[in-house]
Amino acid sequence: MRILIVRHGDPDYEHDTLTEKGHREAKLLSEKLCKETIDHIYCSPLGRAKDTCAYTARALGKENEVVVYDWLQEFGSPLVWPDGTKRYILWDMLPDFWTREEKMYDHAHWFDQDFYRDANMEKVYRAVTDKLDELLASHGYVRDGRMYKTEAGNTKTLAFFCHFGLEMILLSHLCNISPVVLTHHFAALPTSLTTLYTEERRKGSVTFRCCGFGDVGHLYAGGEEPSFSARFCEVHGNGDRED
Repeated sequence: MRILIVRHGDPDYEHDTLTEKGHREAKLLSEKLCKETIDHIYCSPLGRAKDTCAYTARALGKENEVVVYDWLQEFGSPLVWPDGTKRYILWDMLPDFWTREEKMYDHAHWFDQDFYRDANMEKVYRAVTDKLDELLASHGYVRDGRMYKTEAGNTKTLAFFCHFGLEMILLSHLCNISPVVLTHHFAALPTSLTTLYTEERRKGSVTFRCCGFGDVGHLYAGGEEPSFSARFCEVHGNGDRED
């Protein structure tokens, strides 16, 4: 089985839709994906993801086959960082804080810290990953520890149109990596495409392998500069996002 994860196009967060640039990005993505065989399309209920998905669904003639799941909306839980600053999202911690906390690197215990406990972060995380496993089970892949079991593997393609943070949660679960590490070391730019395949090296025992992360080749091919969203400043003081 193959999984495609798409982040929405350049966002207009105020109106929960896409900017003009985001619409151009989504159209270029659809021109790439319309050449693929996609069996199932799943989408976040938020406007920016639905607007991105609509271009590909139309190109594939699958407008009426898109399934919207609430659990695919952007990942978040109210947080108060140790410095007392309120934040809504999992990421954006400064490196000189999170890199010193060994639990941040542990897939099984990253949420086992006071400020994550106060936000019920494990419960929020499991609410997404349990739904993902429920969906994968419906396609024949059942979670078993850090792996999956299958009685009859398949070569279907599932496409998920969602958000940066949510994508990192999916990857965290499928690849058994702390989402703190993923959200701080990897940036999935708008309309980027991440591809995973199942590997069944021994019959019935399955792991997922990421064979492409954050691909924006469709933007370069279409002469569209990738958005900066999800990144921070390359050099401090150059005018881009800092603290």
